[in-house]
Amino acid sequence: MKALYTFGAEVPAGRVISEHRRWLVPVGIVLAINVAILLIVVLPLRKTVQSGTERADVSTQALRAAMADLKDAEATRDGQSQAAKDLDRFYASVLPGDLPTARRITQLKMSQMARAHDVRFESGVMSPEPVKNSTLERLHVNLALTGDWDDIRELIYELETGADFIVIDNVQLAEGAEANAPLSLTLDLSTYYRVAGNAP
Repeated sequence: MKALYTFGAEVPAGRVISEHRRWLVPVGIVLAINVAILLIVVLPLRKTVQSGTERADVSTQALRAAMADLKDAEATRDGQSQAAKDLDRFYASVLPGDLPTARRITQLKMSQMARAHDVRFESGVMSPEPVKNSTLERLHVNLALTGDWDDIRELIYELETGADFIVIDNVQLAEGAEANAPLSLTLDLSTYYRVAGNAP
């Protein structure tokens, strides 16, 4: 090792250490303490911070998933609420309110529509039927009518497009026995109504 203030002369390392021992020992101790603090405190804290960051990321993802689930649940709740309101409105404004109203819609209205389209109303049979697991009952109607093809077609069209809730279950059309005889039409219809004891 070269001396600090001499040119070209070598100074042994042991001499430098022994002359500057009072400065080198405290610097060495401070350096050792710094390394110990680095190994004992800083590196574990760094790992703790990394694991804390990972936990925070996982928590953020879980929060996002929970928020998405909450939005889905709220949308489902709102959809169910809207469906319940729509169903109540359907029951109140579209379906007949009771059996007499359902009979009036099917029998009276069908006979009036048949007369309006020059279709002859021959007979009709009505039978109320309970609907399983429902607050509704079904009124099944079997009608026998006769008329020309064009008149029957117009009657069925008016029935299908009318405002009343009448379902055509079955249509049977048969020719008459004679050449110019009118066609025979058998209609199976249904309408539904609320049963007084089953209304919410």
